[in-house]
Amino acid sequence: MSLLNTACSSVQTIPDTPAPKALAEYKAPAWVLQGGGAFTDSRGKAFYGVGSATGIRNYSLQRTVADDRARGDLAKVFEVYMTSLTKDYQAHTTAGSFQNTSEEQNAENALKVVVSQTLRGVVIVDHFEIPERREFLSLARLDYKAFENNVEANETFRQLPEKIQKDIKERADKLHEEMAEESRKMADGECFTGNSMC
Repeated sequence: MSLLNTACSSVQTIPDTPAPKALAEYKAPAWVLQGGGAFTDSRGKAFYGVGSATGIRNYSLQRTVADDRARGDLAKVFEVYMTSLTKDYQAHTTAGSFQNTSEEQNAENALKVVVSQTLRGVVIVDHFEIPERREFLSLARLDYKAFENNVEANETFRQLPEKIQKDIKERADKLHEEMAEESRKMADGECFTGNSMC
C-alpha cells in the first residue's frame, strides 16, 4: 500500500502554459502572413514561396531547412501555375481546329519540359525569426522576368512556331495576373470556402 502511495505522489502534473501567440501578434512582415503565391511588387512580377522551421537547436541548420522549405513552397505555387497554363492552352487548342495537332502536342510537351527547368533563378530574399516560438521563416522569390528568360532560352520551346510561342507567353502573363489577384484577395480576407471568386 505504501508503495502505491509513493508511486502516485511521484506523478508530475503538466504545468499550465499560455497558448502561443498568433503570427500577426509578432509584427511579422506581410509575406509571413500572406504565404506563397504570385505577386506584383515594387520590383515587378514574381512568384513567392514561404518556408518555416521550428525547434531546431542548430541555427545554421534551422535556416537551411527554412530556406529549402521556402523553395519547396515556391515549387508548389509554380506547379499550380504551370498546370493551369497547360490546361488553359489545351482548352484553347481543343476549341480551335485540329489541323495542327502535332504542333499542339509539341507545345504541350514544351510546356512540360520548361516546367522542370524553369525554377533556376530562385533566390532567398528575406528571413524572419520568432525566438519565442523558436521559429525561423524564409522567403523565396522567382522573378517573372527570370522565368520568361528561362522559357525563351529553352531549346524545346524555341523549336515551336513563333505564333505558338507568342500565344503561350500571352497566356502566361494573363495567368500570373489572375493568380496575383487571387493572392491579393486571400491576403485581404476576401477568399473563403465556397467563394467562387477564388
